[in-house]
Amino acid sequence: MSRQHRTAASEPEPSAGKAEPDRIHLRIRRQDRPESRPYWQDFAIPYQPDHNVVSALLVLRADPVTIAGERVEPVAWERNCMEEVCGSCAMLVNGVPRPACSALVDSLAQPIALEPLPKFPVVRDLVVDRSRMDRTLAQVKAWIQIDGAWDTHAPAPRTSQAEWAANYLYSRCMSCGCCMAACPQFGPHADFVGPAPLAQVRLMNAHPTGRYDRVDRLHAIMGEGGLSDCGNAQNCVRVCPKAIPLTTAIGELGRQTTLQALRDLLG
Repeated sequence: MSRQHRTAASEPEPSAGKAEPDRIHLRIRRQDRPESRPYWQDFAIPYQPDHNVVSALLVLRADPVTIAGERVEPVAWERNCMEEVCGSCAMLVNGVPRPACSALVDSLAQPIALEPLPKFPVVRDLVVDRSRMDRTLAQVKAWIQIDGAWDTHAPAPRTSQAEWAANYLYSRCMSCGCCMAACPQFGPHADFVGPAPLAQVRLMNAHPTGRYDRVDRLHAIMGEGGLSDCGNAQNCVRVCPKAIPLTTAIGELGRQTTLQALRDLLG
C-alpha cells in the first residue's frame, strides 16, 4: 500500500472549515498489522440523514477511496447487533469511547475521528483484542455455579422486586470495554482488573446462587490488581453506554472486602 498520502499517527488535525453539507468526512486511524505503525487516512461519503458510524463505515467499505483519490484496502472494524447490545463495535469516536452503532453522524462534529479502543492491543485498524477482559472476568470468578449438588427441581430462589431492580442495572454490561478504555488505572502498564469485572463481582455476589462463591470472589479482588488499585477517577461511569452505576458497585465492594478482611482476621 502506498504511503504517499499517510500522515503520522497523532491527534487529528483541526478541520480547516465546516464540512460540506453534501458529504460525511471520516478521519480514521489505521494500522495494517499489530506490530506496524499507525497512520491516518481521510475519507468522504455522500451525506444521508440518520447515518450512524457503523452504517457510514459500511458505505465506505463498498468504495474505499481516500479524499486524496487513493484506492486503499477497506477499513477493518467489528460489528454485530447494531442495537447497542453486543458491544463489539466500541471504538473512539471523536476521542470518546462508545459503541459506533449508537453514535449518530448528525450529532457529531466533522471530521469524525475514528480510532481503535485504547488500552487493548490493536489487531488491525479499528479492531482490538479484548481477550484481557475475558481473563479478568475469569480471575474474579464472574459466573454462577450451576453444576454440583443442586436440587434442580426445587423452586427458584425468591428475589425481592427492589433487589431485582438493583441487580438488573449490572446485568446490562455487554463487555464493550468502554469503561476499561477510559480508566487511567487499567492498561498494559498495570494489573488492575478494571471496573467492568468489579461490577460483575457485585452482581454475582448478590445472586441467590452466586452468593455461595462470594468469599472466593472477594478474595480475588482483595489481592494484587484488585479493588484497592482503583483510583476513583470516575471516568468509567461517565462513558458507560448502559449507564451502569460502576462507582456504586466499587463502593459496595469496598464495604464487602472490609468485612471479609475482618472475618479472615478473626478466623
